[in-house]
Amino acid sequence: MKKVVILGKPNVGKSSLFNRILKQRDAITSEVAGTTRDIKKKIANLGEKEIELIDTGGLEDRDELFNKVKEKSLQTAKEADIILYMVDGKELPDEEDRKLFFELQKLDKDIALVINKIDNDKLEENVWEYYSFGTKNIFPISVSHNRKVKKLLEWIESKIPNEESLNIQEDEELDIESFLEEFEINKKEEDSNEIRVAIIGRVNVGKSSLLNALLKEERSIVSDIAGTTIDVVDETYLYRDKLITFIDTAGIRRRGKIVGIEKYALNRTQKMLERADIALVVLDASEGFAEQDEKIAGLVDKYKLGCIIVLNKWDKAKMSYEEAVKEVRDRFKFLSFAPIITVSAKTRKRVDKIYDLILRVYKNYSQWLPTSQLNKIIKEATQRHAIPAYYSKVVNILFATQYETKPPKIALIMNRPEGLHFSYKRYLINKLRENFDLEGSPVILSPRKRGEREEILDDD
Repeated sequence: MKKVVILGKPNVGKSSLFNRILKQRDAITSEVAGTTRDIKKKIANLGEKEIELIDTGGLEDRDELFNKVKEKSLQTAKEADIILYMVDGKELPDEEDRKLFFELQKLDKDIALVINKIDNDKLEENVWEYYSFGTKNIFPISVSHNRKVKKLLEWIESKIPNEESLNIQEDEELDIESFLEEFEINKKEEDSNEIRVAIIGRVNVGKSSLLNALLKEERSIVSDIAGTTIDVVDETYLYRDKLITFIDTAGIRRRGKIVGIEKYALNRTQKMLERADIALVVLDASEGFAEQDEKIAGLVDKYKLGCIIVLNKWDKAKMSYEEAVKEVRDRFKFLSFAPIITVSAKTRKRVDKIYDLILRVYKNYSQWLPTSQLNKIIKEATQRHAIPAYYSKVVNILFATQYETKPPKIALIMNRPEGLHFSYKRYLINKLRENFDLEGSPVILSPRKRGEREEILDDD
């Protein structure tokens, strides 16, 4: 699959073009220069062809963070097949743009000069100034007005070869229906083989460093500047036949300190958590845990995710392992089911152990509990400790059955579902944990009346 990268200085419209080609709002766009910092990859369709479209951070020498963004963007260009270099058509050609474009031409790749913000015919006059860049592949467009974008897309499509057709010999007998049937089965299996893991935490706890350590490459830009990661960064890694997609989310500040573009980042983070399976809650072991850590961890409970608590910067920890575990368990009682692992993303010590932990938690998160065993445990639990009466009326559990996974959701068929107190539900969940391996996974009990199929009283 051909890789198409969009390059250019900050605020020329790279992310807007990225969204336009994808036909969806995926990258965060803003008038604030430097909104995009990490690279962002998505599969896009051009006619009947597919490309890997890559959005990059702005090319600008300003400070340490911008220098890292520029370095990462140029490295991405070297690995791409087609380069779209964007400039602001409302401005006259910039000498730095011209110099960068000449350097990119030396890479001997298909490259186009995309002159954005040409919103009308009058602005077309500025285009002549850009012929000094020495390329015939010049595309004056307006992304916001969708003006002449089609010509650019047709040029990209022309650079992508047609896929080779299946080589089927005439003397071979091929059952096409069986072939398609088998393909569909494999496709479904592959789709169910992906584990989506969100990396969450407050600013500067080392989320991007952890992602880089997990991938064994500098995928995400790392800086001491708080709030470096703005857009969501995701990358897929194959481990033991499982596709693990890591999602590095923007660091979350206290609500009163969230300003400007970070509001969009927070909304995007929460949207991604709706699609995640497991959250790595990253805490900074080199300093004390904060109230904000608890609020962020509360998102795990809100979205009912599998969970692993990662104590990062353990090489600089100011407490013993026993003290750290005790404080985590005291502060995060609602995540008592989550395993704790100590790592150093900077030195990559113990980071590899997170992979096996993810597989174990995902197995528990997506498992089906045998109905007969489930009912046996529930029955034993109620016999040992009877359900308290509800307004002097007896409350009974007639039957239990699991109706969904990710996480395991269990319906309790009862005579008076409204009479099951949350403390008794917690007692039942603890009994299930004693009998099934549910480490890292929440468990949801939904009391309902007999014959009640639609409405589930979810009192989580």
